[in-house]
Amino acid sequence: MEEQDPRREAGEQAFRFVDGWGGGSAGRTLGIASGVAVDSRDRVYVIDREPDPAIVVYDRDGVLITVWGEDIFSVPHELWIDEHDRVLVADCGDHTVRICTADGQVLQTLGTPGMPGDVGMPFNRPTRAAVAADGEIWVADGYGQEYLHRFSAAGELLATFGGRGAGPGCFTLPHSVVCDDRGRILVADREPNNRICVLDRSGRQVAEWRGRRGPCGLFVGGDGTVYLADGGLVILDGDGNELADVPMPEQPTGHAHGAHSVWVDRHGDIYVTEVGVENLVHKLTRA
Repeated sequence: MEEQDPRREAGEQAFRFVDGWGGGSAGRTLGIASGVAVDSRDRVYVIDREPDPAIVVYDRDGVLITVWGEDIFSVPHELWIDEHDRVLVADCGDHTVRICTADGQVLQTLGTPGMPGDVGMPFNRPTRAAVAADGEIWVADGYGQEYLHRFSAAGELLATFGGRGAGPGCFTLPHSVVCDDRGRILVADREPNNRICVLDRSGRQVAEWRGRRGPCGLFVGGDGTVYLADGGLVILDGDGNELADVPMPEQPTGHAHGAHSVWVDRHGDIYVTEVGVENLVHKLTRA
């Protein structure tokens, strides 16, 4: 019998999946659930990417509250909610990042709708936007090109980093980005590089952590703990050391799935979207 990895076993014992959460609600069956975030009122926002793109909002018990954005988004990929409950949606279908209110009113649009940027310029199928503590906006421009863009809080482009490659400061698919309280920028650089690039604010790479199965989504908790959607849920300390590896629940079909996005709310509950044959949203609580 194959011996269980103690970090995987610890992860399985430390967290409990809430049965039935994200299994669908009256009036909405999810298509591809590619992003999740939680606001200050514990409302859970899920990107329903396709075939009917929208933002689906639940309460923390998984009860459907509302749906918005059907007339706004093309192929929304990931989202971020800042301290003011502004919702930033990276739309890889129309090459924009839209900054919205919690009820779906568009406040600002970065990029030109329907128009991909030139090489190295915003945006060509962006994958995620995240807000730093000082209000700056960082955007992973990952599906159409391999760049990371830094914007002021007002939306002015300040700098662009990256370009295709496997060396420090380069990317092959910058799929997610997050800013931590140490002033670092973490980028999930998916296949084939399969790594997390840790950058300083000038775009210089200061560390590299190897991925497990294919790093997709990132979140950093208030204590510096890093949550990585990488096939399963991988939990790391602030230096990239693995603390736990939580596999996704086995589905009746037996098909392989992949954790795509992760968020931790103010109560410490964890939300993970899983993209595969069944597109799911999981809620995990501390055991």
